Amino acid sequence: MATAKQIQYRLGQAKKKLTKLNKEIAATKSNVKKLETELKKAKAAAKAKPKKKAAPKKVAKKKGGA
Repeated sequence: MATAKQIQYRLGQAKKKLTKLNKEIAATKSNVKKLETELKKAKAAAKAKPKKKAAPKKVAKKKGGA
């Protein structure tokens, strides 16, 4: 059986871990939101800029010569 001090210690450690993880979750959520907005902007930019068809290359012919 664990003593009251041991239980208090373990409870304190668990609370510390929970606090750390909650901070990490908040940071990750904000990072996800930032990345989602970047993705939205990138998709909008790709839609707004229509792709041009490649024009056939013209080869200049030399006149004259021997």
